[in-house]
Amino acid sequence: MNTSSPTRFTRRRVLATAASLPLAATLLAPRGTWGQTNACPALLNHRFNRLQDDAPQSLCQYAGRVLLVVNTASRCGYTPQYEGLEKLHARFASRGLVVLGFPANNFGAQEPGSNEQIAAFCFNTFGVRFPMFAKSDVIGPQANPLHRELARLTGQAPRWNFHKYLIDRRASTVLSFASDVAPESPTLTAAVERALAG
Repeated sequence: MNTSSPTRFTRRRVLATAASLPLAATLLAPRGTWGQTNACPALLNHRFNRLQDDAPQSLCQYAGRVLLVVNTASRCGYTPQYEGLEKLHARFASRGLVVLGFPANNFGAQEPGSNEQIAAFCFNTFGVRFPMFAKSDVIGPQANPLHRELARLTGQAPRWNFHKYLIDRRASTVLSFASDVAPESPTLTAAVERALAG
């Protein structure tokens, strides 16, 4: 893929897809926190268990932030990107960036461990502190609902570990970056800067 021309979709497409989201996503909206279901962008209206303790987490808590969604693996040639992702998260967190990690065993069986093992590896090896979620599929019929939406909206499903989706503050624009685009690359850093400024 041409990493200098990341895939985009417009707010119109997001609004058009809102009606097609599963009813379950609407029912799971954290009403107590947000008051009304539509306060959470449709793209973020999902819950996932936290990697460390399986506690359910709503992505609605990240509404208004710039999100970098990454499917991760512990035994991949790209695994050292964890360090760059953590640095990127720390560098821009005060301005509103959140990196979200989704461990997956879809590519080369390179994430075989349990959630507990993955959490320990990420923290002990790379000092990962950005939010991570329980292992799930990111491609195929069992893909988690966020990755299904991201793939459908951008036309690009992950082809390997450490594929990245950058979501703007309104969850209305998504850029897709291949695995070989490093977290510290000028291409990704510039895109993050633009999203934060927007």
